[in-house]
Amino acid sequence: MEITVNPVGEQAAVVQLRGRLDLLVANDVKQRLVKAVNEGFRLLVIDMSEVSFVDSSGLGALIGGLKAARLAGGDLRLAQPGAQALAMLELTTLNRVLRPFPNVTEALQASL
Repeated sequence: MEITVNPVGEQAAVVQLRGRLDLLVANDVKQRLVKAVNEGFRLLVIDMSEVSFVDSSGLGALIGGLKAARLAGGDLRLAQPGAQALAMLELTTLNRVLRPFPNVTEALQASL
């Protein structure tokens, strides 16, 4: 899993994930998301356009990042999740709290 954090302004960042978001990398992803929030980024947009697979551990990592962002008064949003990731979100009804957006721009522009 490749994780890149790209600041957008002072309080937002786009987190680009590349690869499989599964048990093997879930803890690393969660720690990186929490670190980004601790660095002052209240809004995290997770660019999932290059994520090929998500399992329950991966969803747990995203929930951990969401919790950290919300405790800081912000939000975590998903941009361009693939069909498999969307199916996982819908199956678990997590699409109600992990809001998917069609692209990074729309995720950044949506109100909190």
